[in-house]
Amino acid sequence: MHPAAFQDYAVDLLKNTPDVQRVQSLNEAGDTKHPYGLAVTVAGRESRWQMIGQLAEGAKHDTPTAPVEGTPASVVAASVTDAPDAWLASVIGAAESPEIAALDVWSAREGDGQHGVTVSWHNGEKTFVRKL
Repeated sequence: MHPAAFQDYAVDLLKNTPDVQRVQSLNEAGDTKHPYGLAVTVAGRESRWQMIGQLAEGAKHDTPTAPVEGTPASVVAASVTDAPDAWLASVIGAAESPEIAALDVWSAREGDGQHGVTVSWHNGEKTFVRKL
């Protein structure tokens, strides 16, 4: 899924998530530096997430890659008091999309220190969601 489509998908997921007071694209939030991403207010605090995509092998930017369905990614439940990327991955994974093959939480990596989520799609694409 290309970042623009994933951004729309994530907005729909987050706006119906408990503890989320506001969700909007970065552009709507006044950030013109990052073309895709979200500004999310959760439990009274805003966090911003940039979205970058990696195409499947042989795919082109001008046409969307066809979705492929499979077993939804497994995910560990997390609350708003956990690491922000663990919480975000939990929200994405709870939707049980058959297009998502795996969710990799960056803060769970030993010694990484970064917050983000890599969404691996069954069609070979990846979306990198990085906390700004």
